[in-house]
Amino acid sequence: MTEPTDTNNAATESGPSVPDAELLIAPGCAHCGAVLAALTDLVKRGDLGRLNVVHLGAHPEAAAAVGARSVPWIRMGPYELTGAHTQTELASWARRAGTPEGLRAYLLEQLQSGQLDNAIAACRREPAFLPPLLSLSADLDTPFAVRIGVGAVLEDLSPDGLLRGLVDPIEERLSRSPHAQVRADAAHFLGLTGSSRAREALRRVSNDENAEVREIAHESMTALDKTAR
Repeated sequence: MTEPTDTNNAATESGPSVPDAELLIAPGCAHCGAVLAALTDLVKRGDLGRLNVVHLGAHPEAAAAVGARSVPWIRMGPYELTGAHTQTELASWARRAGTPEGLRAYLLEQLQSGQLDNAIAACRREPAFLPPLLSLSADLDTPFAVRIGVGAVLEDLSPDGLLRGLVDPIEERLSRSPHAQVRADAAHFLGLTGSSRAREALRRVSNDENAEVREIAHESMTALDKTAR
């Protein structure tokens, strides 16, 4: 068996490039054949660099190794996808592998479909997802359920110190928004960073013209005093 490869390649660091893909298939899978054919064609066209295919009938342990719960399971660059996908859909993900547009679209799709665990796993797996995640919160056109999901993702990542590098983007992109709802989110998120650098931003936000924003900022400052490093 070929060991599962890390397909989080340089695309996430240097912009668009040709990603690699991994596919898990299983006996009796209604969609595996079509997805395999579509991905194979993308390799032939040069839209994918390589395709690693694992048949779970021969190697069932491969599913546990990557946390796959259903098939077909696809990892393409920074994205994990499951179920039936057309060649057009797969080609679109391949073209956008590692781009801010693609990362944001992936998170939006996961949160809109209620796949919170997938969004959390993506952000843990690849920190490049975090700025696009914040952009969803900064956009008032983002559906309310998705906005709630953004907060849930950040709250899950917070205890592990994975948000300490987000102080500047939260301050610049969210806390200075003309919209009170976005500034309120910023006040909450700054507290979740666990970074002592967030105090200065929170002091400014604590003087916000909106009472709810001020209240959340004060709560975050209290929480930050207990956790900041």
